[in-house]
Amino acid sequence: MKRLILLFFSLPIISSSYLDYSHPYHPTSSDKGMVVSQNYLSSDIGAKILSKGGNAVDAAIAVGFSLTATLPRAGNIGGGGFMLIYNASEKTVISIDFRSMAPASASYDFYHKDGKRLPDISTGYKSIAVPGTVAGLLKAHDLYGSLPLAELIQPTLDLLEAGVPITEDLFFALGSEEQLQEDDESVSIYFNNGVVRGGLLRNPDLVLTLKRIIKNGAAGFYEGETADLFEKAMIANGGLIRKSDMAQYKAQLSEPISVSYKGHTVYSQGPPSGGGIAILSSLKIFEQFNAEDFAPNKASFYHLLAEIMKFGHQNRTKFIGDPSFNEIPIEFLLSEKVALQKSEKINLKRASKDQRISKWATDIEDQFLSKDTTHYSIVDNEGNAVATTYTLGYSFGSGVTIPGTGVLTNNQMYNFSMDYGLKDTIHLSGSPANKLEPFKRPMSSMAPVMIFDEKMRLKLITGSPGGGQIPDINLQVIINVLDYDLDIGLATMLPRIHHYFPGDVLDYEATVSSDTLRILKLYGHKVKLSDTIGSSQSILIKDEVKYGFADLRRPDAKVSIQQ
Repeated sequence: MKRLILLFFSLPIISSSYLDYSHPYHPTSSDKGMVVSQNYLSSDIGAKILSKGGNAVDAAIAVGFSLTATLPRAGNIGGGGFMLIYNASEKTVISIDFRSMAPASASYDFYHKDGKRLPDISTGYKSIAVPGTVAGLLKAHDLYGSLPLAELIQPTLDLLEAGVPITEDLFFALGSEEQLQEDDESVSIYFNNGVVRGGLLRNPDLVLTLKRIIKNGAAGFYEGETADLFEKAMIANGGLIRKSDMAQYKAQLSEPISVSYKGHTVYSQGPPSGGGIAILSSLKIFEQFNAEDFAPNKASFYHLLAEIMKFGHQNRTKFIGDPSFNEIPIEFLLSEKVALQKSEKINLKRASKDQRISKWATDIEDQFLSKDTTHYSIVDNEGNAVATTYTLGYSFGSGVTIPGTGVLTNNQMYNFSMDYGLKDTIHLSGSPANKLEPFKRPMSSMAPVMIFDEKMRLKLITGSPGGGQIPDINLQVIINVLDYDLDIGLATMLPRIHHYFPGDVLDYEATVSSDTLRILKLYGHKVKLSDTIGSSQSILIKDEVKYGFADLRRPDAKVSIQQ
């Protein structure tokens, strides 16, 4: 009996040496190449390209084409986006702008009647802009690709010919988007064979389109049969795109915008993205405060972030648009002087009112910015890296699939300031910088991010879908890593908030604690429960080890490792 008692009391001594983890969000680590995307099949395709000897750009091209099959609501060749590329041997970062473009005949009058915006321009043929993704992916291949284009597209062809698995996420998405049901061609692809969990989705016309791209490069999409099919469908259905618009489209190269932040250099996408401006200006404001006075996931921290988020969008409406059409004062917007001035306007105990800061900040109306974008991050064995964010706009874009092509198209014409001249510039819909003009690219929130340490070694790649929420999503991941030294799993999964301006609503995720919400209300915030905010796909590099994490907020994402 005494032995039993002694044994019982010895148990706490044994358990005191028990090893456990500080949180449940474990990154995937490797010293090899890594791909993180929102779909497990696409991540695996990218990793296999790396294993075959391809570089990060090769893998990015393969992933970019594959997502048009595996994630049709956001992945695309019928949309557009932005790509940051880091060349390790040259130590350079470049940006490829393949944002969708307004056709030549696009005009204010086309979208208005009797001085009012037409009600049916957010979906359907009138909403479609000239797609840029194919041009962007092929521009990347021209610059840095090492494997033949056919090898990079073939995995997608194999997947399409075998049938794309209908995952729980795809099944959910197909059941929630009415615009797909309004287009006969989309119905024939996505619904006529029955939508069953675990079933297969087939798109034989998309196979033919991809084969034309393999054979003829960009001309296989922007000229010839594919362009003919686009024009035919547009004429028949009241759309604007013509073959001449397709032929004129070009992906554009530029330097990404950047700021110095606490010993790091942070790169993001410049205009026509307003997301990069919002992220970098927010970081510069946060830099004016002592991060040690705050703690992530606390009410005081979220309050400060909410105030910074409002200011982070300052002048976005007034100044940000297509740089080919507008002079954009980037240096001024990202300057220390402006950051300091904004920081001095923040009350650490009280939420600001719109009237108080209206002369400092401008509005983004998120009704124009869909959350169904997607992002992927890639690093190869040589240290080359790619961060890509691209979109169709709404989930499944316009809802229109161009007959004979299998290409699901964007609704990015809706992202122009369609009420320019009807509203003042407090509202995005009235922004002069983003007013509709032929061949113009609409403002976007997409903002892939790359961060380098004080020795200019690559440290973090991240990005997210989320529409107008994208800048605030990326901001929180960056601060969690750089200021609070969190690993990429916890930095990703801490509860997120989001705040527009003007507007008095602070959106929060369900995982924010009730005590935090109570204090935020005392500060004067009007809080509103949100759906999950974003889905960041990130790679953190520390001591030459890569740590990848696929955000758990959306299903089917994956970190895949080069073999």
